[in-house]
Amino acid sequence: MPTATQGYAAQAADAPLAPFHFERRDPGAKDVAIDILYSGVCHSDLHTARGEWDGTLYPCVPGHEIVGRVTAVGSDVTKFKVGDIAGVGCMVDSCGHCPSCNDGEEQYCETTGFVGTYNGPDEVMGGHTFGGYSDHIVVTEDFVLHIGHDEKDLAAVAPLLCAGITTYSPLHHWKVGPGQKVGIVGLGGLGHMGVKIAAAMGADVYVFSTSPGKRDDAKRLGAKDLIVSKDADQMAAHEGSFDFILNTVAAPHDLDALLVQLKRDGTMCLVGVPAEPHPAPSVGNLVFRRRALAGSLIGGIKETQEMLDFCKEYGLTSDIEMIRMEQIDEAYERMVKGDVKYRFVIDMATLKAAA
Repeated sequence: MPTATQGYAAQAADAPLAPFHFERRDPGAKDVAIDILYSGVCHSDLHTARGEWDGTLYPCVPGHEIVGRVTAVGSDVTKFKVGDIAGVGCMVDSCGHCPSCNDGEEQYCETTGFVGTYNGPDEVMGGHTFGGYSDHIVVTEDFVLHIGHDEKDLAAVAPLLCAGITTYSPLHHWKVGPGQKVGIVGLGGLGHMGVKIAAAMGADVYVFSTSPGKRDDAKRLGAKDLIVSKDADQMAAHEGSFDFILNTVAAPHDLDALLVQLKRDGTMCLVGVPAEPHPAPSVGNLVFRRRALAGSLIGGIKETQEMLDFCKEYGLTSDIEMIRMEQIDEAYERMVKGDVKYRFVIDMATLKAAA
């Protein structure tokens, strides 16, 4: 029989999040049931709950940065046992047989597309999936991650399930490492993890930001320095010197000013998705230095596990501010203003009191 579940949901784009009761499936043979301890708050949660992206299905229970404790496993589960600490990221299923899925790149599933942890089709219960702003979740074993960090760090691990893999995947794909000069555009929820991970990979990291006041934080996180992107002299001093630039900014801006920072054969990868398109970059800035402008989504399950293991090895977690469940709308408003260093995480023990 399905299990009664307590969560927090938006019932409409203009409605505040509020207590919501629904049902999760009982674990099937290949399923893992997890009591949720912490749920990170991603800007995607806000965009979806408030209908800023097309296709939101209501009621919407956001949350795809989930860390919790395994409470039950199906008869065919081999990778997890009751009591394990486990994570769930941005997806809970995919077709499993297309070229991308066969390559372990489920995020690029070419037939059905990956099934989102929330707002995706629920083939078992019907309707759509509900995410981590809830007391527990049931996910097929193949989409559950092992969390090896110390339990005292679990809240700060939760954002790695989205912010961590979103930045690790392109840095890993483009083989960032020692001897390379790497730029991170934006020092927010994604950018601060990009700095930490690129520095741990051995690169010389610089942050591009419009805010000079973030220099000390950039250095604390592992950057060599911060370049004020609206300062023409600072930008000119670094022109043509970067091997790779990871652009995390999710607002339209001038890409040319950053493309010219790349060496010949350098790449700038976009991971921020603005609501409106960027101004088109000059083709000349690409062709005359054989520069590349690319994009990247999250990562597949194998790569996400690699990221978690990498972060454990190097002692990396997100910089977080813990909130109670009932503070979520206030947190959303602060996110809009950029008033968080650098990721909100919900203590899900507060859900019962909030409901």
